[in-house]
Amino acid sequence: MYNAIINPIAAVLGYILDFLFQGLNAIGLGNTFVAIIIFTLIVKLLMLPLTAKQQKMSKLQSIMQPEIQAINAKYKDKRGDQNAMMKMQEETKAVYARYGVSQMGGCVQLLIQMPILMALYRVFQYIPMYVGQLKDLFMNILSTNGGIMSVDGYADKMNQIVSTSNIDWNNVNTAIQQMNSFTTDQWNQLKDLFPAFADTITNNHSAITNINTFCGINMSQNPGFGFTIAVLIPILAGITQFISVKVMQGKQQMDPDNPAAASMKMMTLVMPLMSVFIGFSVPAGLGVYWSATAVFQTIIQIVINRYYDKIGVDAIVAKNVEKRAKKRAKKGLPPEKIAKNATTSTKSINAADKNQQRMDSLTKMKEDNLKKVQEIKETTNYYKSAKPGSLAEKAGMVSKFNDKSKK
Repeated sequence: MYNAIINPIAAVLGYILDFLFQGLNAIGLGNTFVAIIIFTLIVKLLMLPLTAKQQKMSKLQSIMQPEIQAINAKYKDKRGDQNAMMKMQEETKAVYARYGVSQMGGCVQLLIQMPILMALYRVFQYIPMYVGQLKDLFMNILSTNGGIMSVDGYADKMNQIVSTSNIDWNNVNTAIQQMNSFTTDQWNQLKDLFPAFADTITNNHSAITNINTFCGINMSQNPGFGFTIAVLIPILAGITQFISVKVMQGKQQMDPDNPAAASMKMMTLVMPLMSVFIGFSVPAGLGVYWSATAVFQTIIQIVINRYYDKIGVDAIVAKNVEKRAKKRAKKGLPPEKIAKNATTSTKSINAADKNQQRMDSLTKMKEDNLKKVQEIKETTNYYKSAKPGSLAEKAGMVSKFNDKSKK
């Protein structure tokens, strides 16, 4: 099921990447690093509508959060009451309706983007399988008609280079994927094992290296944990992703009582660290893709945020409500019903908060008055020595009346 969804998407993206690479090669920029950067930008621009919707949802979530928190606080002590939970869900749904957004809106955007992102991961992990010119260079070495694959014992010799013995070297695509990550020592070992093809291997390997290398970093090789310039790729991937996540969160305030708040805070740190760690053990091209994605995502988020700030929340909400009303109209449902329920629920929450504040204020005033009466009673020795007409005498009269009432 997974491959049935991802493979077709990867094939389309790979075709676009190949077309882009041919254009870059025609102007002397046929390099996988350059292709990854430009291709990532193109994909991000194509996904801009989805990104804008997701960012709009995030912005509205930050505005709705106080109302959602108020509803959660209202029913905090009624978690075991099924009726109360149903009312909480209704009021929460009403808040979303008033802002013209769907509770599942953010999830839908992620579900749409996820297959695309996973397909991109596959394309950049196995670039030679999608870039025709690069694949041809490997085929010049492997070709069953006059290449090393025609040599007796070919698979056994290849297993001497790669310690893993379960590789199907007779499968051309598998062989290309493995050779694409060969180190310099492994390429030299390949020439020693197939001396009759040493010149062919050298010439094609040189061309492959020129295509895959940028500033001394081979995009097809793992950076590793050594002290080389390649270690900058995973570090840069972690830093750019951290910045992107912080920009995406913006000023959104999470409810501290909400378990999602702790998870979000952890993800802000864990995901970039995972990118750094994983970046050391995957081809550098993937790290470049992650970094480029994070950089472009950050820029797009800043631009979108400024756009939404400029037009204002009211305009966003009005447009959302209008779209929602049109969808409901197609189903034969009146839009006024949503707006009315949402307003009523929100007002109920606000009214409840105000009533609670009044009750707290009255209780405090009562406690303060009783405290003052008690102080007067103590200073006047229970009103016995109070002067006629004084406040102490009046307090004493009240106290005396209360004492009689108790009897």
